[in-house]
Order: sequence, then structure tokens, then C-alpha cells
Amino acid sequence: MNKTISTLLGLLICVACTQKSEETHTHNEDDHHHSHYSSMANIPAHKLIFPSKAPDRIIVSLTEDPNHSFSVNWRTSQEIDTAYVQIAEETHGPDFLLDKDLQQIIAATELIQVENTRDEEPLVNAAYHSAIIKQLKAGTTYVYRVGDGGKNDDTWSEWFQIKTPSTNQNEPFSFIYFGDAQNDVKSMWSRVIRKSYKMMPEVDFMLHAGDLINHSESDREWGEWFYAGSFIHATVPSIMTPGNHEYDKSVDRKKLSSLWRPQFTLPENGPLEELKETCYALDYQNMKLISIDAQSFSNSERSRQAQTKWLDSVLSKNTKKWITLTMHFPIFSTAKGRDNKELRESLKPLIDKYNVDLVLQGHDHTYARGYASNEGLGKTIVQDAGAVYAVSVSGPKMYESQKQDWMVKRGEYVQLFQIITVENSTIHYNSYTTKGEVYDSFSLIKDENGNKKLINNKSEVTMRLKKDYVKEK
Repeated sequence: MNKTISTLLGLLICVACTQKSEETHTHNEDDHHHSHYSSMANIPAHKLIFPSKAPDRIIVSLTEDPNHSFSVNWRTSQEIDTAYVQIAEETHGPDFLLDKDLQQIIAATELIQVENTRDEEPLVNAAYHSAIIKQLKAGTTYVYRVGDGGKNDDTWSEWFQIKTPSTNQNEPFSFIYFGDAQNDVKSMWSRVIRKSYKMMPEVDFMLHAGDLINHSESDREWGEWFYAGSFIHATVPSIMTPGNHEYDKSVDRKKLSSLWRPQFTLPENGPLEELKETCYALDYQNMKLISIDAQSFSNSERSRQAQTKWLDSVLSKNTKKWITLTMHFPIFSTAKGRDNKELRESLKPLIDKYNVDLVLQGHDHTYARGYASNEGLGKTIVQDAGAVYAVSVSGPKMYESQKQDWMVKRGEYVQLFQIITVENSTIHYNSYTTKGEVYDSFSLIKDENGNKKLINNKSEVTMRLKKDYVKEK
């Protein structure tokens, strides 16, 4: 295709997208063409809340085909109603800018208006942009940036690097698992995600087990979450499952945050239209990764039946050696008053039937890890342990737990992140404190016939309980 035809096609696409945007969204003409935030400079968190022409809240996510694609989302003011991604293979210097294969891809744009009256936050008008970059080479490092397509670098992001995974299914990979960030995200969770990245800068992706923030419609809190991860969000792909706090409390947790789908681009292969990008499955190397929308599951019988039937279908067709499920509400909770009986009765039979390996959860604001067959035996080496269940918390909001038979290790009043490395026959799981010391560790070994052996490894930090740090008045 010659440059003239290519340019004409690009212009037609831009016009079509702009017309679609105008048809879909209505907004005040002044809001679109002029910044109305200059008078808001006296708001302490205005840099977290309000967008500008320069891209912010940039985040990359895994797709159903991580070897050959990734998705990217970002935000600007509504002055930018057409946006682009530029991408090329990484080079030793700036010569990628001269590469004839440098691509410019138009993004989908959605104009969003949010006013969080619950927390007395101001009205925010923003443009949310998203694109799925496809037809990439596996095992290749790319550079990309996002912006308005103009020549002014001020309205483009910096260039980020991102590497696609290898097609070698047995090549080791690592990911970081976070429980609830939720509260004081800028001040207290930032050090957790940054410490995890410092310890594993070559990490392949991050997994967030729900309750990323506290109030679903709070633009300031979402701003804190993106601020805390900063460039890490733009270079390390994420997947996330929603928690109860990603659902709007004002309507009894029945409505997903209005910013969830504009901010993230996740697989849309769930069983119901309303479960797109919250309940989904994807393959990463030799692992099947599945997100269950636990809040929706508890909201309605329709969702419960649909997700259970869908999970059965996905697992029955699985060809990957390892299976990891993530959901917000735990199958086995850390406190008896927080039991999720319907979730357990629906999903545990499938977890057992299909020999699921890891179930990674949040919600309880404590730590616990174990397996259903543990029965308090405390063995170092366990044959046929079944699925390993973990509940973790990465933010500063802390509850208390109760010792239960399924637990091998538990903890309270400790912020944690988990680095999980998957090899051909072994999963290495290490839970770290914010000081980078091992709180819990195990290795899960699987032979060619699917038989599993679990080895509990030594920890560097003894069990922490909240009562030892916070005395009752």
C-alpha cells in the first residue's frame, strides 16, 4: 500500500472515529475545547484527579494471546478526542524512529464524565483511550508511546519498553500477586508495588486480586492507584479481578465502577455481557489464568450459574499444565464470620475435578495459605495436596484472622506481595514483606501424570498477629 492510500485511509478512520465519538457522547462545547481545571488548582489532589492534553494513567494489560499482542489504556483531557499508539521493535539507540516498520495505530476513544458526590470530589471530564496492539513477534522487546499524533512531544508519553513472552511453553516466567491495595494507596501501597518491582524487575506480569481502591467512583483514589505504580503499570502487563469495592456501594454493589472498563482492556470471553473484562480466561506460556467475578457471583443466581457453567467448560478444554484461578472473595476465608459458602460450594468441586493448582484471593485483609487436605498436620512435604489457596493483602488496612485447619501459614498486620515463578515442572511461591523478607514460601512440583508434591519452605519472618502491635484500649 503506497503512502497516499495509507494516509487517505488513516484520515477516513480518524473522521469515522470522531463522528462515532460525537454520536455516542454528549458534552458541553466549552468542556471539550477549553480546560476548565485552572480554577481547581487549589484542590490539594488536583494533579491526581484532573487530566490534561498529556497522557496519564497509562497501563498495559494481558490479552488472550499475550505472545502476539498486548492492550494499552490511557487518559487525557477531552481536548484530545483522537489518539494514537506508536510502536516499533527496540533498537540500541534512537534508530527505531527511522524504521520503516514503525507503526501508528489509532485508539478507541470514550469521553467520560464522573462526579463522585459521595466523597465531595469535583466533576471530571476525561477522554479514555485504548488499543490492542496485534501481530507482534513472540519473545521480542518493543518500544511504544501514546499521544495525540502531533509533532509536539508534550502531548505524547515517553517511550516505554515491553516484551512479549516466548512461544516456548516451558520457558520460565514470573508474576507478582497483590491482595487488596484499597486504602492510603498513594502513601502506603506505593512502596509495596515499587519494592516488588525492585526485587523482580524482569517480572512478566502483575495480578491484582480485587479492591484496588476503596470507593469505586473516586477519581482521586484511582489517581492514587495509577500514581503508586507510575511507569511500572506502563511496562509490566497487568490482569485484575474486581473486588466488592470496585462495585458501587450506593447501589448495593450491583454496578461495576464506571471507570473499570474505560481504564482497563481485558479479555471479553466471559459468559455474560456484563461480565466482559471481569470474568475471563487467557493462556500464558504453560499456564491457564482465569478470573472469576466474585462480587457479581454473589449478586445474582444468574451470574452464579453462568460463571460456574463457564468455568466448567473452560477447565474441561484446558491443555495447559498449570491452572491458576483468581477471585476476590476467598473459597476458604481467614475468619469464620466472613465465610463464602455459596462460592465454595459452587466452585470447589470444579477446582478439585480439574486439579487446579493455585487459587489467589484477597478481601480478608490478612494473610493465609494452605490447602483443603492440610487438616492441621503441618507437614513439610505433602503428597497430593490439591489446590493451594492463598489470601493476601498488600495495602495497610488490617483485620484479624482465626487459626483454621486448612492454613499452613497465616499472618496479620503485615503488607505483602507474592512473587510466583512458573517453570516446566515446578511453581516457586514466595510471599515477601515490604522489607523484602520471606514471610511464606513453598514449591509445588508436578510430574508428567499430573501428580503433585508440595514442599513447605522456611520463612525469614515469624508469624505476625495484630494484637502484638495494636493494643486494645
